[in-house]
Amino acid sequence: MARRRSVVAPDWWDYTTLDEELLADAARLTAEDLVQLSRPGFRVVMFDTLEEFYLAEALEYINAWRQSTEDNPVGICGPIGPTEQLPLVARLVNELELDVRSAHFWGMDEWVLDGKEVSTEHPLSFERADRELCFNRIDPRLRMPEEHLHFPKADTTEYKKSWEQVRCAVMQGGQGEVKHWAFNDPPRREPPWEDEPPPPEEYRKLATRVVDLHPMTVIQNARTSGGGYVAGVPTQAVTVGPVETWKAEKVSIWQAGMHDNPFGQRLTALMISKGIADTSVPMSLLADHPNVQFNYYRGGLGSCEVEMH
Repeated sequence: MARRRSVVAPDWWDYTTLDEELLADAARLTAEDLVQLSRPGFRVVMFDTLEEFYLAEALEYINAWRQSTEDNPVGICGPIGPTEQLPLVARLVNELELDVRSAHFWGMDEWVLDGKEVSTEHPLSFERADRELCFNRIDPRLRMPEEHLHFPKADTTEYKKSWEQVRCAVMQGGQGEVKHWAFNDPPRREPPWEDEPPPPEEYRKLATRVVDLHPMTVIQNARTSGGGYVAGVPTQAVTVGPVETWKAEKVSIWQAGMHDNPFGQRLTALMISKGIADTSVPMSLLADHPNVQFNYYRGGLGSCEVEMH
């Protein structure tokens, strides 16, 4: 029997196609319950202030880059969303006089228009945000050279090759409303996966690629970055894939409550903790990664109780 259709995008897979009992279990979780979901290979960490939250996120850059040497270069893969950590990274490098010239950085994703990645002139450009908020602020004496900055392009050849040459200590990410990391969205509901979503082992084969974005992702980015102007948000992107994600020694997800809602922040933690990997919830595939950490701002967790406004 085919699984039910999405209530928000019937031609796509997403978390609304899951079993209702699982969804109800996630909605009941408290902050204390979330911490108890930690298990070997999956750690849940709570922060009580936003200052501590974003400082800890920035320190992951510093701790990764400290490991790097000319003979053994090390990098970090980082998101746009959140971005508040990026100026802190630059300030820490400068204040600590940390020489990061041997270190590397991978951008997670970029918008695609007409088959090509957007330029840094585009107002939504992720590369532009990384440069303006972080790398342009690092003292040139300390900053890594241009060839150590890897931003994904529609032609993914060089980007994928860079993952073969440098060790990735950490892949950071946020979580979108469709439960993705980077733009690893749920797939369309189409042959041969009309009745059931693709199995996790099929999704895990996906490397960096150009993707069509789930309607929820387009709407979310319009809300968070464009004042709700949906027409201004591209419907395609190039994104780092599961293949590269599994090359990262650690996957660290940062949830301050601004990009996903209280329910979503609970659902993926529950699925990862219980080993429930389902491609309608791409983030749940991290249940099979050996080192995953979910970082929450306690004040952004909210609740799933009904509130009329």
